Amino acid sequence: MAYFPNVSKINYSGKQLKSDLSFNHYNPDEIVAGKSMRDHLRFSVAYWHTLTQDGSDPFGVGTTIRPWNHLKGMDLAKARVEAAFEFFEKLGNPFFCFHDRDIAPEGDTLRETNRNLDEIVSMIKEYMKTSNVKLLWNTANMFTNPRFVHGAASSCNADVFAYAAAQVKKGLEVGKELGAENYVFWGGREGYETLLNTDMKFEQDNIARFFHMAVDYAKEIGFDAQFLIEPKPKEPTKHQYDFDAATTIAFLKTYDLDKHFKLNLEANHATLAGHTFDHEIRVASTHGLLGSLDANQGDMLLGWDTDEFPTDLYATTLTMYEVLKNGGLGRGGLNFDAKPRRSSFMPEDLFYAHIAGMDSYALGLKVANRLIEDRVFDEFIEERYSSYQQGVGADIVSGKADFKSLENYIIDKEEIVNQSGRLEKLKNTLNHYIVQEAYQGTFA
Repeated sequence: MAYFPNVSKINYSGKQLKSDLSFNHYNPDEIVAGKSMRDHLRFSVAYWHTLTQDGSDPFGVGTTIRPWNHLKGMDLAKARVEAAFEFFEKLGNPFFCFHDRDIAPEGDTLRETNRNLDEIVSMIKEYMKTSNVKLLWNTANMFTNPRFVHGAASSCNADVFAYAAAQVKKGLEVGKELGAENYVFWGGREGYETLLNTDMKFEQDNIARFFHMAVDYAKEIGFDAQFLIEPKPKEPTKHQYDFDAATTIAFLKTYDLDKHFKLNLEANHATLAGHTFDHEIRVASTHGLLGSLDANQGDMLLGWDTDEFPTDLYATTLTMYEVLKNGGLGRGGLNFDAKPRRSSFMPEDLFYAHIAGMDSYALGLKVANRLIEDRVFDEFIEERYSSYQQGVGADIVSGKADFKSLENYIIDKEEIVNQSGRLEKLKNTLNHYIVQEAYQGTFA
């Protein structure tokens, strides 16, 4: 059965004015900065949004029209696997990601749930043998079921902690079986609503114990994937323990976990934390802990996680600028943790949405590379901090200066002269680079 009969394989068609079922900027074999776009961007499809979301929101039922909507239980799970690999083949993404409960339904016990999971994992494994798509990462859904009302590893209930440990144990085994390059921990309910009923230190200690157990078990079974933590500031809990990159890095260093974990950063989560995506990436990169990215965007007028497909060219350019400066994403990638809008309910809209995101990041990659090659920002930043290259500035950097020597230097100085930051000039330069890259050539 063909689940997307109206869609053929998506190819690169070059630049054209109207968006169609083809790529205008993403040419997977095009070489940029010594690597193909495919290898730079490492695009991944999120199983949950693409195969399981139904377009529902807090104010209305689902709107999506899918060929598998009439099915239930394991029949539904199997149909989604079939549809997924047809989608992957036609879109041409090299990776996909999933939560355990995305691919198989829960049973009455964990043993039954694991049997369901084993059946679907076996099916996925067979499809992967004849497919070019690989598993970027898998993770455990420990936030949907009511058992996780008080969290998972942070739960006040030891039985819930035990269940979560057993669930992640299975997830690590699945990751190894399917050759996952990473394993993600997203603490959907690892936070609290009020300190009136919370032992915050104990809960964080327990999360750290949980992570160390995961590290130990991965070593035991020979699962060498990169472990990733995905920060999120709020929603559903008011105070998430992994609020942003800086908070998560502090946690990892406090509990001696930074040698085992890196960060999986999401654009929409950065927005909720009051940051830009490039800020979060820079923080992680500075500490050598940038692992992978969830590529989406939020709505600045709405206060929740809208998971829109990324189409903001400024954001994609600045994201790829940071990624290139980091030397790439290593084993990570750009996972589209994004869903078409509720009003985009046809199966074909899944392709239009992914094409929009892939083109936006492809263009961002090319612009970012030109900015780096031309040293547009590097030259300005070097000049801005040039006072630290000689004289008293060099003494500060080398450690030669102290408070007394700095007082002697400055105490009789009549005037301090600052230089302009030229912010508007730099933004206008960024405009020129984006426009030139986007519109060079002839449009059909």
